[in-house]
Amino acid sequence: MRRGPTGRYETSIIAGETVRAFVPSPLPPEPPLAIDSKRQQLLERATLGLGRLDSVSLLLPDPDLFLYAYVRREAVLSSQIEGTQSTFDQLLLFELQESPGVPLDDVVEVSNYVAALEHGLRRLEEGFPLSLRLFREMHAILLNGGRGHEKAPGEFRRSQNWIGGTRPGNAHFVPPPPEQVGSCMSALERFLHDENNRYPVLVKTALAHVQFETIHPFLDGNGRIGRLLIAFILHHERLLTRPLLYLSLFLKQHRSEYYRLLDVVRTEGDWEAWLDFFLEGVEQTAADAVETAKRLLSLVQHDAQTIGQSGRGASTTLRVFQVLRERPLASLKHICTHTGLSFPAASKGIESLIRLGIAHEITGRKRDRIFAYKAYVQILNEGTEQA
Repeated sequence: MRRGPTGRYETSIIAGETVRAFVPSPLPPEPPLAIDSKRQQLLERATLGLGRLDSVSLLLPDPDLFLYAYVRREAVLSSQIEGTQSTFDQLLLFELQESPGVPLDDVVEVSNYVAALEHGLRRLEEGFPLSLRLFREMHAILLNGGRGHEKAPGEFRRSQNWIGGTRPGNAHFVPPPPEQVGSCMSALERFLHDENNRYPVLVKTALAHVQFETIHPFLDGNGRIGRLLIAFILHHERLLTRPLLYLSLFLKQHRSEYYRLLDVVRTEGDWEAWLDFFLEGVEQTAADAVETAKRLLSLVQHDAQTIGQSGRGASTTLRVFQVLRERPLASLKHICTHTGLSFPAASKGIESLIRLGIAHEITGRKRDRIFAYKAYVQILNEGTEQA
């Protein structure tokens, strides 16, 4: 449905140029969204996909291990959309403080994303509300020490930003003027907590994401916080017991269409076209996450069985294997610390895993070697490879 522009333009002069900044109208849209039978089916399929994902996560023997790896995969993908070059392997190496050759700014940026996400989840588990303060706290962590650290971490912007172009005067899109950011974000917060909201949670999430991206409240990091907002709403509203729905891979694969539909909402008011795209993304992403969880579970069970049948020393090898399940890249020092094994015993365990084709050494060094759970990392690397 084409409603016309979903906001108003405010004109100002910046550096001698006329700039038209877009101020979005508060949610929900008017007239209301048209949920026809086809769109209702999309909504039901996406909701069913989330239900399957939630069920699978509850059946995993240790869902927190899956969440640990999946969150880091999401951090890599979401940061790649913003232009970083870090990979899943490099992030894990960085967390081991063993990252020679890794582009430091990139991997710090991805590591900060993980920290921001984990901080937000911890706050929600403590009962802290999904709120502007939480977004600012996460943003402060996201921009801590990496690229963008000089761009007011944890604060809504006090200057004009823009998207595309070299300055506001030739930009593709100019978000609200800084003096409008606070009121726009407060209206978004009210929408998130409006108990009279007529829309299902998935629809509300789709609307909120576009509104956040349109407001662009920070000087940097808006895309990453805006994508996290999706997972956080679904978790906060209890559609997912654990926050395992991340759309970054889908948005990376369909980047041009994603940006086009954001523009279509702003200029034409066609929320329905965006909603259809969003629901398809949720359905596909949930199905992919279920498949990934099943593949990882099957892999771990198969490898544990192989180790159990490997003969003498199997119990020690299984202890080493358990560490690689928890952290798929590990040094011998890390393995010793987390198993209580001596250095010689841990070395024999890792050598056994290498003979069985389960682990391999990735540095080529004779000292301070790093070992990877090869197939596990390969599954999580899918989609994060740089073109």
